[in-house]
Amino acid sequence: MADDIEKPEMPKGGGKKAKVARGALQAVGGAVPLVGGLVSAVAGAWSEHEQEQVNRFFDHWIRMLHDELKEKEETIIEIMARLDMQDEEVIKRVESPQYQSLLKKAFRDWSGAESNDKRVFIRNILTNAAQTSISSDDVIKMYLDWLEKYSLMHFQVIAAIYNQPGITRGGMWRSIGKGDVREDSADADLFKLLIRDLSTGGIIRQHRETDYYGNSIAKRSQRRPKGSGPKPAVSAFDDVEEYELTDLGKQFVHYAMTEQTVKIEFDQSD
Repeated sequence: MADDIEKPEMPKGGGKKAKVARGALQAVGGAVPLVGGLVSAVAGAWSEHEQEQVNRFFDHWIRMLHDELKEKEETIIEIMARLDMQDEEVIKRVESPQYQSLLKKAFRDWSGAESNDKRVFIRNILTNAAQTSISSDDVIKMYLDWLEKYSLMHFQVIAAIYNQPGITRGGMWRSIGKGDVREDSADADLFKLLIRDLSTGGIIRQHRETDYYGNSIAKRSQRRPKGSGPKPAVSAFDDVEEYELTDLGKQFVHYAMTEQTVKIEFDQSD
C-alpha cells in the first residue's frame, strides 16, 4: 500500500482528509505565485544581450521551486495517509494553530532536508506530532531545527546508540560502516566533533549510574601509580567509555525515526 502514495496527485475530492491536506499545502506553499511578479519586476534590469542568460537562470529557478513544491505536496499527502482522520482529537490537533505553526516551520526550513532520509524524518515528526503529546511543541520545533543543523552521520550515530545502549565510540564507528583510519586523520577529527556536537546538544551522554531518584552516582576516581607518566590520550574510537541517549534523544528517536503505517489509501475521492 505504501507504493500507492509514492508519487501521488493532490486529491480534489471533498472528503475531510483531502480538505485538510489541501489546507496544509496552501499554508506552506504560498510563495510560488510570487515568482511571476518577481520575474516581471526584474526583467528590465538587464540588456537584451544578457536577457537570454537571465531567462535560463529563472527557468532553472522556477523548476527548482516547482520540484520543491511537489516534494512538499507528496510529504503532506503521506502524512495524511498515516493519520486516523476519523479520530476527532487528531482532527482537532491537525487544524490547531499550534500544529499549523509546526507545518509552516517544517516547510519553511525545507532547504535543510537535502536528502530523502531527512524528508522522511520531517514526515515522521509531523505525523507523530499530530497524534502523540510526549514532547511539547517547543521541543518538536527544536527537533526540526536539528534536521537542518545536523548531518545524516549524526543521525546514524543516534540510531546506533538507540539500538545498542552502552555502545562505545569505537562501536559507533563500526556500526555506521566505517573502516580503520588514523588517529590524526580528518575522519577521526570529524568523528570527535560529531560526538561533541551530540553531547553538548543534550542528545547523547556517557553512561552513568543513577540512584532511585535519577541522580548521578559519582564514579570512583582511579589513581594512576606514581611514575607512570602522563595520562594517555583517549582515542577517537575508544572502546571503554559507554554512551547512551538522554531522554531528549530518546524522544527524538520516537518522533523522527518511528514510522507510522499507512492507515488507508489516500486517493482523489477521499
